Amino acid sequence: MRRLRLVTRVGLFAALVYVLSWASSALPNITPAFFVTFAAGYLWGALPGVLVGAIGMALWTVFNPYGPAALPIALAQVIGLALNGPTGALFRRRDFITGGKTRRFTAAAVAGLLCTLFFYLPVNVTDAWLFQPFWPRFWVSTAASGISALFNLIVFPLLFPAVEYLYARESLRP
Repeated sequence: MRRLRLVTRVGLFAALVYVLSWASSALPNITPAFFVTFAAGYLWGALPGVLVGAIGMALWTVFNPYGPAALPIALAQVIGLALNGPTGALFRRRDFITGGKTRRFTAAAVAGLLCTLFFYLPVNVTDAWLFQPFWPRFWVSTAASGISALFNLIVFPLLFPAVEYLYARESLRP
C-alpha cells in the first residue's frame, strides 16, 4: 500500500509541475516547478524527486504552448529539473533547514539558488553549444536566468513552511 501511495504522489506532483508550468508560461523564466520538484525530493527522497522533475519537465517540454523543444535542449531541461529532487532530499537528510527562522529562511533561499543553478547550467550550456557563438550566448542566457534566481529567492523561503507541514504529516503516516 505504501508503494502505491508514493507512485500516486509522484504522479500528482509531476502533473503539478506540468500545470504550474502552463500557468506561468507567459512569464519568462518564472516557474514554480523548481519548488515542486525540490519539495518532492524533500518529502519522499531523491528518486521520487528525480521522477517528479523528469516526468513533469518531459511533459512540459513536449506539450507546451511554444511547441516541443529541440531534443538536446529537452534532455538538458529534463536532467536539470530532475536534479532539483536530490537537492531537496539532501537538504532534508543533512538538516540544513533547521534552527531559527533566520537560518531556515536563509537555507531555503540557498536551496532556491541551487535549484536554479542545477536547472539552468545544463540548459544554458546546451543552448550555447547548439546555437553558437558559445560564450556570448552562454553569458546572455545566464544573465536571463537571474530572473528565475530572484523568483526562487522569494518563493522557496515563503513556501517552505508548507513543505515542513507536509513532511510532518507524512512522518505520522504508517
